[in-house]
Amino acid sequence: MACVGVFVAYLPVTTVSASLPAVQRALGASTSQLSWVSDAFVLPMAALILTAGVFGDVHGRKKVFQAGLALSGLGALVALCAQNVQTVWAGQALAGLGSAALLPTTLALISHAVPDPRERGKFIGLWATALTAALALGPIIAGTILDHVDWRWIYLLPVPASLLAMAAAAKLLTDSRAPGSRRLDWPGQITAALTITALVYGIIEGGAESFTDVKVMVALFTAAVAAVAFVLLERRSASPMLDLSLFRSPAFTATTLIAMISFLGLIGFFFALSLYFGMVQQLSTLDAAWRLLMVSMVPLALGAPVGKLVHRVSPRLLIPGGLLVVTAGLLSLTDIAADTSFGSLAWRLALLGLGMAFVITPMTATAVSSVPFHQAGMAAAGNNAFRQVGAALGPAILGALLSTKAVDALPGHLTDAGLSGQTVQQVKAVADAGGIGAVAGVDVGADTPRVLGALSESFLDGLHLCLVVAAVLTLLAAAVGALLLRRPQHAAPTKTVGPRQESAAQGSAAQGSAAQGSGGAGAQGLGETPSLAGNQTGG
Repeated sequence: MACVGVFVAYLPVTTVSASLPAVQRALGASTSQLSWVSDAFVLPMAALILTAGVFGDVHGRKKVFQAGLALSGLGALVALCAQNVQTVWAGQALAGLGSAALLPTTLALISHAVPDPRERGKFIGLWATALTAALALGPIIAGTILDHVDWRWIYLLPVPASLLAMAAAAKLLTDSRAPGSRRLDWPGQITAALTITALVYGIIEGGAESFTDVKVMVALFTAAVAAVAFVLLERRSASPMLDLSLFRSPAFTATTLIAMISFLGLIGFFFALSLYFGMVQQLSTLDAAWRLLMVSMVPLALGAPVGKLVHRVSPRLLIPGGLLVVTAGLLSLTDIAADTSFGSLAWRLALLGLGMAFVITPMTATAVSSVPFHQAGMAAAGNNAFRQVGAALGPAILGALLSTKAVDALPGHLTDAGLSGQTVQQVKAVADAGGIGAVAGVDVGADTPRVLGALSESFLDGLHLCLVVAAVLTLLAAAVGALLLRRPQHAAPTKTVGPRQESAAQGSAAQGSAAQGSGGAGAQGLGETPSLAGNQTGG
């Protein structure tokens, strides 16, 4: 049931991300509106994943598991009936709430059912495989559907899947709670959610309009105030959502920063890449899916060998080394053009996957191993939450950079294409009002092909900027790892089952939860292309 739950939770990540160009064409959505399609799913996950885990510990994991399935199905149903982009956002947000409930709960179910940490490993492997399968199959499913019917039908499969899983869980699962007296931290939850939501809103709207706009400045100020309030509240809370003393561990601080920084760059890049396949190369969703599959297949194949290396090779070598390979992969893509072939793209995307295979599992394992035994579960959840924050910020920041750069470059490319000043002004007005995506629908008669050619060149300028920024962020994450990481001291399991062992069991289980963001597959490596996530993976 844990495998079914995580499959349902992650199926929308790449299914929706791969369909973004189709959604844009059908609904006339701007780049900022498309960013919200991805972030409407990721934001609830980032804001509520810690609370969902605590809620399951206090009130029962089976109840939270069932609620997560119900929300996932309801969100898909709302989006299935969408007639505008705002309804898609609502459906995505509900599905994101469902995923926030499912991700920590599925791991806790395994931890409860298999008390022996050594025996539990193979079940975590199956869990990670189910997650990776959802991420890998999502674009293929979306492409097959879009080749035959309307884009809304990509949301059909999660509805019956959720209902069947709920019926099965009602009979097969027994409820469980964590021992101890942990309580829900509502002040911390509210301020954390407000911080993340206001920050992402401010970045998306600032990129679409102006960072001097009053509502953008209010959003960013609200995010700053809420962040300070969160820190103050958590320091004084008797049962904090995130114990800030965890950051006294250099290794935990390093893995948390690496998770957020690297996924910000990667998930943002995959958001831009999905638009490149649709707007520039004019590929069908299925053709784009085969290309994106190159990123997830390499880590899937290398998952088992890398898992064995975690206990033999220092994370100070594994994680920065993998991030350097990712940086090389991103930089290798900076010369792609509108006519770049599948073969030329394949090895570069595979290089990205190769690098992430050496990052995801060691990163979560190090976060868990670098803190006191009884805080292992919170450490894993905190690491996953910060990864989701990065996945949410990625499409927002890089989407804003892409749109701004492309719109600024468009007049020059239109002039280079030999278009008249009147036509240049007409197209520029469309881009200023609706973003770079709106230019694809402009009809200027015989000049339309030249406008579309200039659009492609402008988009590539924005994409190349995103690649450089993503590479710099990944390189920064590698530097953080090289400076702060040390070989972790792995805690030995105890023979008695008590509150401390329960926490450690969940922490051990969480070592397989690499993808709780946007982006990996735990012991199996990376599977999400966020947003892909998008995720976006995913984001």
